[in-house]
Amino acid sequence: MESTGGRGLRRELGLVQVTASGVGIIIGAGIYVLLGAATEEAGASVWAGFAVAGVLSALTALAYCELASMFPAAGAEFDYTRRVAPAWVAFLVGWVMIIGLIVAAGAVSLGFARYLRYFVDLPEQVGAAALLVVVTAVALRGIRQSASLTLVLSLVQVGGLVLVGAIGVPHLGDHSLIEGTSIGGVVSAAALVFFAFIGFDEVITLSEETRNPVRTVPRALLLALGISTVLYMAVAVAGVSVLGADALAAAEQPLAAVMSTALGGRSADAVALIALAATTNTTLLLITASSRLAFGMAERSALPPVVGRVSARGVPWVSVLIAAVGAACGVAIGNLTLVASVTDFAVYLVFVAVNVVVIVLRFRQPRRFRPFRVPLAVGRVPLPTVAALVVVFVMLPGLEPAALALGTALTVVGLVVHLALVRWGPPPVSPHVALLGEDDGMHRTRVSADEAAAVLDALHVDLAVVSWDLEQFRMCMESEMGHGRVPPHTNVTDDTLVLTGKIALAHLVEIPDYYTRLAAMEAEAFEEQKRRR
Repeated sequence: MESTGGRGLRRELGLVQVTASGVGIIIGAGIYVLLGAATEEAGASVWAGFAVAGVLSALTALAYCELASMFPAAGAEFDYTRRVAPAWVAFLVGWVMIIGLIVAAGAVSLGFARYLRYFVDLPEQVGAAALLVVVTAVALRGIRQSASLTLVLSLVQVGGLVLVGAIGVPHLGDHSLIEGTSIGGVVSAAALVFFAFIGFDEVITLSEETRNPVRTVPRALLLALGISTVLYMAVAVAGVSVLGADALAAAEQPLAAVMSTALGGRSADAVALIALAATTNTTLLLITASSRLAFGMAERSALPPVVGRVSARGVPWVSVLIAAVGAACGVAIGNLTLVASVTDFAVYLVFVAVNVVVIVLRFRQPRRFRPFRVPLAVGRVPLPTVAALVVVFVMLPGLEPAALALGTALTVVGLVVHLALVRWGPPPVSPHVALLGEDDGMHRTRVSADEAAAVLDALHVDLAVVSWDLEQFRMCMESEMGHGRVPPHTNVTDDTLVLTGKIALAHLVEIPDYYTRLAAMEAEAFEEQKRRR
């Protein structure tokens, strides 16, 4: 049995699971392969480079939090952009992000294969392909199973980094943490290790599978980024304290070198095992995130409907398979540095779009309720968002020319795909269908949080001054769908969401927990009917 549309995904994730997913997707291969190179740039103050990169990531993370609280949808970046830009721009943003995530999955798979060779002598591409088969099988099992595995692997990789950080505590003071420091070196290190933070934004793609996403997703995103930044800094401090800056910069496997120097024996094996857990986790999460973004675009007719097919387990299985095949193509390239740089290119372009959307919406929809707002605004312009744009434009030219060329080529391919879909595909769904109540030819039985928020905005209702929340309103609207097209003899609203919202609002004004009481009453009535039978 299959279902399509956002209504087919199941809300099964809480704050802990979403935060764990965020930490898992952030902490991947980056910390294991980039620490030495970053130390070459920043010297003993490499920890400061991680701190700067974390702050820079947080600037854009704030923009994601505001948008996620306003529009909790699986389409994420695509969904945000289509609200303020032409369809082709929104498509390209979604396309570039999907490509970036899929390519990143290939890159991390190659990282996994390198650590696997520590135990088993296999060609890198064979080991990477084997990992993709395993994580794809897990992803197809369902979001709950994927989240459970993510939680376990996240605990392993976080525990491993905590261990490395703790190892450095007895050695604090053995080597200077600021010797040879320069601002330029720290900035260069920050630009280099930015790859280690990529992924925090993909927490947003789990919105349609998260309970109370308006509150949970922004909190989880910031928590995941904060935890990851602290861990990175602790590991960097431990590395410098145990080895010294020069030895750390020269180490091919810096974390393994820290473990061997501090503990001796075969302690480096532990690092390899943790790296395998981290890269497995990140690959799974990248496959999950890219598939949800593709699903969200298909749901809005930006991609062919087949991409949005959902299994009986609530898994967008077609988009999962597409992501896996695409990642395998990245593995076939075999150049880890190039593949990672293409991911950076995609992420930078998307970050520009997300920050611009926040600013535009501040002017176009100033009265719209924002459960989370980017702080420190001058007028309607949030200063952290402007700073994020400046950072991106500074860092983008620093990518290697081959990555810029390949990223540009993939973007052009996306434009061609969009033009083909416009010519031969189904017409796109307007982002304002929910707000205007336009006839889409289908009877509605469910209301998304995004649609409910749009209705409240149309009715000029501020959630900050009422005694009920968005979820109560959404559920109340779903309850009132009985006044729509089915059954036809009680059709009052013709499934127009604004009219449905007015009915729901009338009930909530009288009784703030109307739906909860109604559900309890109906359950009691049904039980009584059963007893009578």
